[in-house]
Amino acid sequence: MTDAKDALAIAEVRLTPILVADPPLLNTQGVHQPYTPRLIIELTTKGGATGLGETYGDTKYLDLAQPLATALIGRSVTDLNTLPALAAEVCGDSPPSSPLRPSRGDPNAATGADAVDAGGLRGVQTAGKLRLSVLSGFEVACLDAWGRAAGLPVHALLGGKVRDRVEYSAYLFYRWAQHPGGRGERDDWGAALDPAGVVAQARRFADTYGFTSFKLKGGVFPPAQEVAAIRALAAAFPGRPLRLDPNGAWSVATSLRVADALHDVLEYLEDPASGTDRMARVAAGLRGAGRAAGGPDGSGRRAGPPLATNMCVTTFDEIAAAFTRGAVQIVLCDHHYWGGLRRTRELAAVCRAFGVGLSMHSNTHLGISLAAMTQVAATMPDLAHACDTHYPWQTEDVLTERLTFRDGRVDVGDAPGLGVALDRDRLAALHRRWLADDGGLRDRDDAAAMRRADPDWTAPAVPRW
Repeated sequence: MTDAKDALAIAEVRLTPILVADPPLLNTQGVHQPYTPRLIIELTTKGGATGLGETYGDTKYLDLAQPLATALIGRSVTDLNTLPALAAEVCGDSPPSSPLRPSRGDPNAATGADAVDAGGLRGVQTAGKLRLSVLSGFEVACLDAWGRAAGLPVHALLGGKVRDRVEYSAYLFYRWAQHPGGRGERDDWGAALDPAGVVAQARRFADTYGFTSFKLKGGVFPPAQEVAAIRALAAAFPGRPLRLDPNGAWSVATSLRVADALHDVLEYLEDPASGTDRMARVAAGLRGAGRAAGGPDGSGRRAGPPLATNMCVTTFDEIAAAFTRGAVQIVLCDHHYWGGLRRTRELAAVCRAFGVGLSMHSNTHLGISLAAMTQVAATMPDLAHACDTHYPWQTEDVLTERLTFRDGRVDVGDAPGLGVALDRDRLAALHRRWLADDGGLRDRDDAAAMRRADPDWTAPAVPRW
C-alpha cells in the first residue's frame, strides 16, 4: 500500500516535443516561422496524480530536459526548492545527447554566454538561462500534480489568490497576410503593415476578446512609422493604455525622440534600447527632460513614459545593475525565464522592495502556459498592468478546452492543479508534425524565416535606428 508521502513521488515523466502553427508576425529579427517548437511535459506520481508543464521546444532545451526528466524519478513533486541545484548537477553547461535529438557537434555552441537568444528576444543567452527555462516547465508540472493530489488549485499552493480574474492586453503585430511561399496554416486576419492595419487588428481584438489595453511589437519599420501607428491607436481608443516594444532596436537618441513624441499616450515604453547601459542612459535622459520641462508641477508635462523590460532583467543577477541605475521602472516577469511560478513571486517581492512595477511577458505559448501564468498572476498583489499574451494568435492547442477571455480577462479557476486537461489526440498530431520535420523548424529562427522572402536578409545589428 502506498503511503501519503510515497504517493507524491514521481513515477514517470514524459516529454513530447511539438510544432504549433504560428502566424507570419513580424519583429526586428524577421518573421515568425510557420510552426514554432514547444515542449509538453507530463509527469505521473506513484499515487496516480498527473501534472502538465509547457516550455520552449527548441533542440537546445530538449537536450537539457531529458537528463532532468530522468533525475526526477523517485523525487516528490513537493521537493521544489532543490530543483535548481538538481538541474545544474544533471544538465551542466554541456548537456549530453538525448533520445529526442542525437548530438550534433559541440553543445556549448548552443548554450554559450555569447549566443544571442534571437528567437526569444530576451537579451544575451547563457546556459543558466536555458536551464531555468527548462526547469520552469517541470516546476509547473510538479505543482499541477501536487494540486491535483491535494485537491487544491495551484494558486493555493502559492499562498492563495488576491484576485479572481487576471487582465491581459491585446498583443498587436505588424504582419503579412500569409507566410512566404504560402507555407503554414492560413488565417483570416490579413496583413497589417500600416497604422490603419494596426488599428483594424486592435478593433478585432477588442471586439472578440474584450481587451482594453494594447501593445504593438515594434522595431519593424522606421520609428516615425511606428509612432504614427501608436498615434492612430490613441485616436481610435482614447484613454486606453498603449505600449510599444521595439526589442532594443533603437539607439539612445532615437529612444528619447520616440519617448518625447509619445510621452502623453504611452503606458510604458518597453526595451527601446538594448542592454542595461543604454536603457539607463535613456532613463536618465527622460528624467533630465522632465526636470527641464518643470515636471508635473511645473509645465504639467511628465518626464516621459516609464521604461519596461523583458530583455535586460531576466535573471536575479541582472537586477542590481538595472535597479540601482534606474534603468527600468517596470519588469515584465515570465515564469519560463525565471525558473517557475515560485521564483516569479520572489521577483515580485524584489520589485516591490525597489518600487519597480510589474507586468507579465509572453512569447508564443499554448493553454498550459496561459493557465500557469494566470495562476501565478492571481497571487501577485502588485501586478498593476495587464499581462501580455500571444494566446489569441495560436489557433492550435493541446487542451481539451481552450481558455477563454471575457472582457479581456481570464477567470482564475479553483479546480485542482492548473485546472486544464490534455487532449492526447491533438498532442499526438502536433508531435507527428515535429517528427515529420526535417529539422528546419525544430529551432525557432525568425531571420531564417525572413530569408524565405528576402534571401539577403540577416538579423539587424542593434541599434538598428
